Amino acid sequence: MGRGSKASLPLLLMLLGLLATAFATAAAAAEEGDADPLYRSCVEECQRTGALKEDSIKHCIVPTDDQPADKSWYAHEPLYLQWKEWNCNSECRYHCMMEREEERGELNLGPVKYHGKWPLKRASVFQEPFSAALSALTLLVQFNGWLSFFLLLSYKLPLRPETQATYYEYTGLWHIYGLLAMNSWFWSAIYHSCDTAWTEKLYFSSTAAFLGYSLILAILRASSLRDEASRVMVAAPILAFVTTHILYLNFYDLNKGLNMKVCTVISIAQLLVWALWAAMTRHPSRLKIIFVALGGILSVFLEAQDVPPRWGYVDGHAVCLAMAIPMSYLWWIFAKEDAEMRTSAIMKKKR
Repeated sequence: MGRGSKASLPLLLMLLGLLATAFATAAAAAEEGDADPLYRSCVEECQRTGALKEDSIKHCIVPTDDQPADKSWYAHEPLYLQWKEWNCNSECRYHCMMEREEERGELNLGPVKYHGKWPLKRASVFQEPFSAALSALTLLVQFNGWLSFFLLLSYKLPLRPETQATYYEYTGLWHIYGLLAMNSWFWSAIYHSCDTAWTEKLYFSSTAAFLGYSLILAILRASSLRDEASRVMVAAPILAFVTTHILYLNFYDLNKGLNMKVCTVISIAQLLVWALWAAMTRHPSRLKIIFVALGGILSVFLEAQDVPPRWGYVDGHAVCLAMAIPMSYLWWIFAKEDAEMRTSAIMKKKR
């Protein structure tokens, strides 16, 4: 073990301890703005009249002939926007929320949550524009990383002459990782653009699947498991747990708090495996692994703190999404360097 690796291990353990402390000391829940009588009366008035102060809400129709205000919003909404499920109720909630937050800002009061979410400003048809853009950018980085990994293995590194398969033992595992990563970030971009029941389920499910598989990959690579029987023994219980969790979210209870806890535990376990392996190995990319592990620990810490929004667009979750961009880039560099190192080692043994 190198001197740098020995020095990094206490730092990793200290940050993991800090993360555990953050979970133990974080506030149980932020103040709920939807319990505010002024907010509730604003929403009721908006739904009744179809207007907020002097501005009309385009999704609301003023009642006529005993018709409810939001009866026919699908009929007058463009087809390409109907999937967003914006209606009179949701629009009144949003505009009243923004109005109350503006009033709280004038009184030097901090933001509060409404219906379990921080008040974030829209931009055009995007509900969380900053988070959606960051997710899309990470998706692009993941695609570029996976494509460069594929080209390296298929066209630059030598192949086995008898089967034309790669010498690298983890090629298939990294391809599956890339596909799950791109799927996860795709639905992250969609969810942050439009928060509906079905986009939320797809986002939570794809994230849980990606994190669960990432833990499997971490264990298999750190343990240098190459035979199929050992891999199945490691993967089977994790796959069973993640599959059960996804089915629970989709068909029984879309419990956001439970999903957050499950994803956090899986993330910490994965980061711990990689960090300890990087501290004990002499892998040429160990510094990249340590950097990604530290970034991941900081990201989980920020998610646990649930940092309120700044400037109306950026909250703690958006910062975590921004951190994922350089970490994704470094992670694929590690995958390529690992493939080159293992291929070179196998070729030397064959000689």
